[in-house]
Amino acid sequence: MKSNGLDYTALVITVIGALNWGLIGLFRFNLVSFLFGDMSWISRIVYILVGICGLYLLSLFGRIRTMGED
Repeated sequence: MKSNGLDYTALVITVIGALNWGLIGLFRFNLVSFLFGDMSWISRIVYILVGICGLYLLSLFGRIRTMGED
């Protein structure tokens, strides 16, 4: 499987989002809100980017599956 820069960027953004959810679940601390304000336009953009990257990474499952068929 050949990965490109978009794969790595999406993975990093998704991991950051997952860490934020972990902080929310464990400590009730929302890092995005702390840094950018509660539902400011910047924080909304961050949440949108995390969601888009998560959806993009769903395509990784199909690419991994086809890698085994080579």
